[in-house]
Amino acid sequence: MVRKAALCVVSALFPVLAFAQTPSDADLQKRASAILTLMGFSLTPDVTTGSLSISDQSAGNPYFRQTSVSGGGTLKATPLYLEGTLAYGRYDPTFTPGDTQGAQPIPVKWDSLLASGGIGWDFPIARDLVLRPIANLSLGRVESEGVVAPAAQQLPGSGAALDFLQRGQLNAAGLGGSVMLDYQRYGSDREIDAELRYSNIYLKSFQSSSAVQGHSDAQTLSFWSRYRAPTGIVALERPLRYVLEYAHTRFLGDLKGALGFEYVNSFGFGLELDTTRYDAYVTRTRLLLRYKAGNNVVGWAVGLGLSF
Repeated sequence: MVRKAALCVVSALFPVLAFAQTPSDADLQKRASAILTLMGFSLTPDVTTGSLSISDQSAGNPYFRQTSVSGGGTLKATPLYLEGTLAYGRYDPTFTPGDTQGAQPIPVKWDSLLASGGIGWDFPIARDLVLRPIANLSLGRVESEGVVAPAAQQLPGSGAALDFLQRGQLNAAGLGGSVMLDYQRYGSDREIDAELRYSNIYLKSFQSSSAVQGHSDAQTLSFWSRYRAPTGIVALERPLRYVLEYAHTRFLGDLKGALGFEYVNSFGFGLELDTTRYDAYVTRTRLLLRYKAGNNVVGWAVGLGLSF
């Protein structure tokens, strides 16, 4: 089964990335780890953080967005499990060079791209229940594009930092693992899925601009569940199912409180169309509306899921 999900979360809390300050080398060193922390929210398939959108005008950080597409499943007739995530992020911070009043702010655009994958193996431990260890690997890149005024370029002690803001890059690699308990109970008409997962992935920069060398420890503990049953309506010669979904993710390590919240609950409802009557590559298509709630944050999502 392959799942794809999206989420929009709106929050006024943004403690990790308060950038309206002097762009010193030491400051950018700390912010490099903060960038890697943001990447940590998209390292594994998770319906609670499939997409993040945050705006905080009061802190001088007008825009942050991160969107991912992910999927995972066990290959048919084998215990081999594969998963993957592709995430894109965009952040537009503002830096103020020096401590002089009236200094011209430096608008910056940071674009990030992250690819993460995992390979696991199913070990049956009870009826309909398997234990699944997963090895995870990630690669990411952040590119900076800023316009620095000539006066700011003459300030002492900010050369490497300003070079990064104008045309720098940050490369990151991640290595870690996950362990999952996966329960699947499929009947002739009703289906139950539930997953309990812990993930720990360490991200570290490499071959990056000299002003940005960072690291991040991304840990999550998550629970996901789904119930599907017929609506009584027939579509494409198969029962049209309704879908109920609940998920909870608790963020640990460097992710804890990084965006103002420590956990997110997701409540989903939708419909599933069965196309197995026809010779189609996609066997099921699901459309879900999800409501998100956590400490200091609320949001909503429209998710599209495909099974092959």
